Amino acid sequence: MITKTILIAEDDNTTASLVAAYLEREGFSTVIAPDGESCMREFHANTPVMIILDIMLPGIDGWEICRTLRKTSDVPILMLTARIEEIDRVTGLAMGADDYMVKPFSIRELVERVKAILRRARTAAPQPSSDALTCGSLELNTVKRTVTLEGRAISLTSTEYKLLNTLMSSPGRAFSREDLLRLCLDGVEVVDRVIDVHVSKLRQKIESDSSAPRYILTIRGYGYRFNDECES
Repeated sequence: MITKTILIAEDDNTTASLVAAYLEREGFSTVIAPDGESCMREFHANTPVMIILDIMLPGIDGWEICRTLRKTSDVPILMLTARIEEIDRVTGLAMGADDYMVKPFSIRELVERVKAILRRARTAAPQPSSDALTCGSLELNTVKRTVTLEGRAISLTSTEYKLLNTLMSSPGRAFSREDLLRLCLDGVEVVDRVIDVHVSKLRQKIESDSSAPRYILTIRGYGYRFNDECES
């Protein structure tokens, strides 16, 4: 049986040890990193299935670690912080974090969130029978889990990929913000406007003019739909 490793990047030793103990009771192995530099080293050395990432780490902070990892990896990230402002939650999720918890938190709830995030990651894995989704020069390959535009590879975060996949799978269908929050973020408890942030970042990557989108269309006061009248 292959043991799944979770990287805990947390500078408070008591919190990190407690989280590690609970996760190990659930069958995970854990690695603890007390600062940003060791977090990056342990990530490359251990290839964890998930990272629990404190924002206020010494050295390289959690924001920068998340930003750096999302350039090359879609490893699930659960961010921890003592900051309670809504903008911090939105910023963390927009950077590509999969969930966000404010200190102090319930260790049992954290463990359940970890398991839920990993279940979503398995569910989102490509299925061999899936076909490529295309619209004009935009193509999403659900088998290879890649996105290309005019033959050029587009790098997306895990959330951006799920958002594009959801919309492209049902062209023309109107999705409310609540729908997309539930489908792409599993109902993470944030304001529904966080979807607008993800859509904005996604448009910057796939639209030639994000102010006049061709692919992802806005339904004012409701949500979004994918253009069902794309031309090659």
